[in-house]
Amino acid sequence: MCWSATADLVAGCAVAAIGAACVVRVRRVRDLPLATLPLLLGAHQIIEAAVWRAGGGSGPATLAWAVIALPLLPLWIPPAVLCAAPEHARRRLAVPLAAGAVAGAVLAYCLATRPVTAQVRGHTLGYVVDLPHSLLLVAGYLVATVGSLLLSGDRRLARLGVLVAGGAAVCAALWRLEFISTWCAFAAVCSVVLLGWSGRPDASAAREPAR
Repeated sequence: MCWSATADLVAGCAVAAIGAACVVRVRRVRDLPLATLPLLLGAHQIIEAAVWRAGGGSGPATLAWAVIALPLLPLWIPPAVLCAAPEHARRRLAVPLAAGAVAGAVLAYCLATRPVTAQVRGHTLGYVVDLPHSLLLVAGYLVATVGSLLLSGDRRLARLGVLVAGGAAVCAALWRLEFISTWCAFAAVCSVVLLGWSGRPDASAAREPAR
């Protein structure tokens, strides 16, 4: 989320461009699902620009924003990390994978059966949806998204997990105060980290003997 429609649109285009660069730079096919994450985040912010321009409400843009933010991310990130993770770390990723599947399924059901609305609150947008057992859902969501990065077995992805956890806490605090939404800047920083990760040398190829 950004603090205005223009900021969301500009940031979304920038993050999507970083995502395109990630896809171009990636050296292993199994890294592609995670490398495309900035493309998804960029599209998410561009959609929110439409929510701003509509003045909030419960239109198609609001629902599209909620689908990406709620069920899609916990369903997308753990399998993407699993694909990119070294073999020794894959077994422990079963926990965030299961958490993401459960949280994503419940959130998808809620969006399919209950209304979601957006409200303009100064320099932030507030999204309202009736979620059962919200604390458990938030815990499962965090285990799936942040936990999978921390358990990835890749130092850069683990550092990204720490950045996501800390940045999300700051963004949430500012949003609750209805001061300003800073998620777009945070998404850009995370996307730059993924850009560096996507261009790393392929360690498995480096171990092959020269021909």
